[in-house]
Amino acid sequence: MRKTKEIFQPYNWHILALSLTILILFSGCTSMVVGGGATVGTAAFQERGVTGAAKDLATAIKMRAKLTKAGEDFIYGVNVSVYEGRMLLTGMLPKQEMQALTVSLAWKTDGVKEVINEIQIGTAKLRDMGKDAWISTQLHSKITLDKNILAINYSIKTVNKIIYLIGIAQSQVELNRVLEHAKTIDYVEKIIQHVRIKKS
Repeated sequence: MRKTKEIFQPYNWHILALSLTILILFSGCTSMVVGGGATVGTAAFQERGVTGAAKDLATAIKMRAKLTKAGEDFIYGVNVSVYEGRMLLTGMLPKQEMQALTVSLAWKTDGVKEVINEIQIGTAKLRDMGKDAWISTQLHSKITLDKNILAINYSIKTVNKIIYLIGIAQSQVELNRVLEHAKTIDYVEKIIQHVRIKKS
């Protein structure tokens, strides 16, 4: 029995990732998949692998569930990105107390090793949200087309014209290329990165 368990145990996260992805896609919450970092198809090519991506996805879903219970402002005001157990919180909330509650919920979420709070205080405008989405799309396209960047290892969020990055860079040179691409995009006012450089 022990040998059988050891043989099949490594595949548990594959099954979990596939199940979670199907569940999310059919429930219409595709933003959770993106927020978690990857679907099963792309996870295999990431630096963290399928297992790591599945764990991060599960962590992001747990946090999203907490935000759903907290209320509508939290659902629409907070973005959750998880990479290697590091949870990056971005978005905009109207009150400082709400930001503090979000951070507290994040630390209490299973799978979280670090919480990076980048939530802004204020009220988001629909026009600005559209521009932020455009900025993120532009950067994603630029680094994807750059053959010297493994774009799949980066998660991009833009809030109030500020780009936030998390993930794994193959080298400082690669990360510098990503940042240079970000600087060429119109409307961008600031770039904040929490990217880990891969160990040689």
